[in-house]
Amino acid sequence: MERVLSKVAPYLYTLMRIVVGLLFACHGAQKLFGLFGGFNNQPGIAASLFSLMGLAGIIEFVGGLLIAGGLFTHYVAFIASGEMAFAYFKSHYPQGFWPIENQGERAVLYCFVFLYMAARGSGPWGLETVFRARRAAAPPNPPG
Repeated sequence: MERVLSKVAPYLYTLMRIVVGLLFACHGAQKLFGLFGGFNNQPGIAASLFSLMGLAGIIEFVGGLLIAGGLFTHYVAFIASGEMAFAYFKSHYPQGFWPIENQGERAVLYCFVFLYMAARGSGPWGLETVFRARRAAAPPNPPG
């Protein structure tokens, strides 16, 4: 099985990056635009832009789209990982240590998935890869 899956592993990673990035962007859209059930499960209600939840919404929406597109993945995923760690310790940890008890599983999972993405980058299907290939194929600038 490893022999078969190792050949497609980079593409499966990239597919995971795209799906996780889009799901993360949906959380941001929920906070920023009141979509998908709205902020605090109030349809059409958005978080104040100049609040912690507004900042979280910006990181989630913009960051999720950048991660899904594979642009600045190392940096954006690192920021998203930090946001999720902060969210866990601010909102979930005070209700108990274990994520299964304090409903923090999603924050912990996002935190570690984004940390892995920060280390790994965009993968073969990312805008970073496209731009890198174009730069390598471009003719050098003439001197002068």
